[in-house]
Amino acid sequence: MKIIKNFLATTALAHRRQVKAGANDGEVALATAPTDNIIGVTDHPGGAAIGDRVDVVLLGETELEIGGTITPGAFFTADANGKGVAAAPAAGVNARTGGLMTIGAVSGDIARVLVTPSRIQG
Repeated sequence: MKIIKNFLATTALAHRRQVKAGANDGEVALATAPTDNIIGVTDHPGGAAIGDRVDVVLLGETELEIGGTITPGAFFTADANGKGVAAAPAAGVNARTGGLMTIGAVSGDIARVLVTPSRIQG
């Protein structure tokens, strides 16, 4: 099962990228750091421009573009481009995550992931 919701893009958004909650209800922006309130992954082939409507997977399995090496079962978070990277916060530091890797992946891969936004602490 997959839960998808449509939002208004407040930044340009590529397909298969992580997004954070926007400033207003019903809006999303590109997630660019582990401190961002990541809520899901875009599922919008061709991407979306500012002001366009965009589908976002809020929960469930989908594809994500990967920005670094991540092992199966590891939590992922967002890099500066909204791509998935391993979540590895320092001791006592919180990191927002987009979910879990279902397979291993390296930079440039399109990987199947389980979107389950959460927060972890190192």
